[in-house]
Amino acid sequence: MTVPFLDLKRRSFGEDSAIRAVLDSGRFIGGRAVHSFESSFADYLGTPFCVAVANGTDALELALRAAGVQSGDEVATVANAGMYATTAIRSIGAVPLYVDIDPDTFLISLRALEAAADRATRALVVTHLYGRMAPMPEIMSLANRRGMIVVEDCAQAHGARLSGRHSGTWGVAGAFSFYPTKNLGAFGDAGAVVTSHKDIADRVRALREYGWDKRFYSSIPGGRNSRMDEIQAAVLGAKLPLLDDMNGKRREIAKRYAIGISSMMNVNISVITDDSFVAHQAVITCERRDDLAFWLAGRGIETGIHYPVPDHLQRSQNGLVFRNGSLEATEVSARRVLSLPCFPELRDNEVDYVINRLSEWNL
Repeated sequence: MTVPFLDLKRRSFGEDSAIRAVLDSGRFIGGRAVHSFESSFADYLGTPFCVAVANGTDALELALRAAGVQSGDEVATVANAGMYATTAIRSIGAVPLYVDIDPDTFLISLRALEAAADRATRALVVTHLYGRMAPMPEIMSLANRRGMIVVEDCAQAHGARLSGRHSGTWGVAGAFSFYPTKNLGAFGDAGAVVTSHKDIADRVRALREYGWDKRFYSSIPGGRNSRMDEIQAAVLGAKLPLLDDMNGKRREIAKRYAIGISSMMNVNISVITDDSFVAHQAVITCERRDDLAFWLAGRGIETGIHYPVPDHLQRSQNGLVFRNGSLEATEVSARRVLSLPCFPELRDNEVDYVINRLSEWNL
């Protein structure tokens, strides 16, 4: 048997009619599908405003700009999330303050954040990683005491809820990616900023289109062309009603892995069963991660590593100056994490096969 890490060809959700409607309309940018998806996604999350943009990294950058982050400002974030927040921060000219993670959850450590951030820290990008939400009540309490702007990176947490509130609705803004591999994925790149603040929504709308306040009149610096196209919006609108069901299937797969792996001495997995976890990835840890990945590949099981190199150790960061304390947990996790196949269309016998092969590795 071979088990793919992800197989997008297995997905079918009636997208043909949605795409056909766009083709028949003759309107491919800024039309009915984009406006409809913005409204539907805002309603789903329970927030007043959603502004569609071209991709998730633009969503992060434009959210930070719209919230008032400027060149030279210090922005706290984690270094274990694939350079996305770092790229957005540095695109503004701001400076990342890397904060270590909780080794059990892979999310930002509250203790490390409290120790690292001070009055010089202008903002915080909170990454909800692997489908698990960060502890937002405690984070918001700390941020409010320190006067930090909070932007949520929700690229791996579509539909996750904590204390009855969706990811993206806690800070001043939430940034979403709809890259095809996401829990809610388009057929190409796409993103969105959600917020309860009209002024931030208005600024993001201007920034996504050259800083225009009206067509061909640019009044806000930092603008660019970052528009979601109509076909991506139509695909997302067709998939959105299925999101909670797809997240439930992901969660069940992760739960089955956790049960099957619970007795293994050299492999660990951390899974929670409530809807604050939407199982974007099913991540295990193993001291001999690379050996295990090679061994599973030899038995037809594809895996992934999210992510192998922390942001502060990337070659592109050489020579750059940033402030941080110890990032020991971040660096250890980068050597140990391994993502197992976990997507809604994964078959029961494929999950069983992965668990059985892991059991053999553990002997």
